[in-house]
Amino acid sequence: MYYARTAYMNTLNKLPDNCNLSHQEACDRAIKKATLRFIPLLALAYFFNYLDRTSVGYAALQMTDSLGLTAAQFGLGAGIMFIGYCLCEIPSNLAMYKFGARVWMARIMITWGIAAAATAFVVGPHSFYIVRFLLGVAEAGFFPGVIFFLTIWFPLQYRTHILALFTIATPISFLVGGPLSIWLLGFHGHLGLEGWQWMFLIEGLPACILGVITYKVLVNSPKEAKWLTDEERHALMTSLSNEMKTGASKHNFKEVLKDVRVWILGSITFSFTLGTYGIGIWLPQMLKAQGVELSLIGWIAAIPYFFSTIGLLFWAKHVDKTGKPIKNLVIALLMAGIALLVAINLSGLVPALIGITIALVGTISAKTIFYTLPGKFLSGQAAAGGIALINSIGAFGGFVGPFLMGYLKTATNSFNSGFMIMCSILFFAVFMTLVLNFCMKKEST
Repeated sequence: MYYARTAYMNTLNKLPDNCNLSHQEACDRAIKKATLRFIPLLALAYFFNYLDRTSVGYAALQMTDSLGLTAAQFGLGAGIMFIGYCLCEIPSNLAMYKFGARVWMARIMITWGIAAAATAFVVGPHSFYIVRFLLGVAEAGFFPGVIFFLTIWFPLQYRTHILALFTIATPISFLVGGPLSIWLLGFHGHLGLEGWQWMFLIEGLPACILGVITYKVLVNSPKEAKWLTDEERHALMTSLSNEMKTGASKHNFKEVLKDVRVWILGSITFSFTLGTYGIGIWLPQMLKAQGVELSLIGWIAAIPYFFSTIGLLFWAKHVDKTGKPIKNLVIALLMAGIALLVAINLSGLVPALIGITIALVGTISAKTIFYTLPGKFLSGQAAAGGIALINSIGAFGGFVGPFLMGYLKTATNSFNSGFMIMCSILFFAVFMTLVLNFCMKKEST
């Protein structure tokens, strides 16, 4: 909490360079009000978003035996939600651009909460596949929608810290979600339901409540914010307007499809998403295979995410200070790939866990750094659709990672083959980031 508070206060104390001196205090007050109003709510929603995606890894400790699922069937079911997610990501974000974040974000949260809770009632592999697919359809557009929403409200030089305060929900969802999920599995037999059914119900339904709150709290743009004074609203809108004139060059979604930088960004996020989900969803079963007791799995699985939380905040602060996102993205991805490679070749639970921890620090920090890049050349409809396109390509990695790990685990009876492929893909992401750097420099000349 100390590190989160420090990052938060640093965010509020920074002033945009392109805000006139007479407007600095007004800009500061506007940013502070927007941060306090939006970020806690959106971060909490993202906490449950990530939890509802990944808690299936803990449910598998009971549900695979209960439903008679093989490792390959479970991997397919865990990953298939990303197929629905990918198919609906761009239409969902374009709909948000049309209807506004307030209405569309509320719709997303309520429907994904219903779908997540409905997983408690699957009876076999086919119903498991269907409900997970519908979960992906329901939550499609949430993450890129938030990223787009933040570009509407926060000037570029604020965004790395703001994104860190939002995406910190990722490691915290694992940090808190692991012990919480294991505790809920202990409700086994209560009121005729199994533990994994209670887990899906209790972790899924809060998203519906958050959807209602979001409808009440979110405001589509600074222009509509009645809780800002005229001076604060003018200062913030001037800052954002000046940034748009000097920064983003693409404003229409059709232009996005022709921009090679968008497709390169998609390949990069595919790679680190594959690594993050490949590890995260299978980590509980990896620990179980190492002989760790069920009551301890949630706590041990939380260790990598504790350090990922700290690493994310420090790295975001460093990127804001140095202003070198691409260089830091290369370092984060390279560190993740090397750490994962080392973890494969280490024997024993503790050394392997250290390697996995370092790898997750890299992939999770990479995500925050990465999503500051699209806003450098996309705005308006192009930003809404472009960020969704990039994220949908990345989300496919969320399907490939768990499925690949499950398939190779079934074929080889080991996790090592899956880790080797994830290492290779992370190194590919390093190469593509270097290519992106070249393309960004070429476009700016």
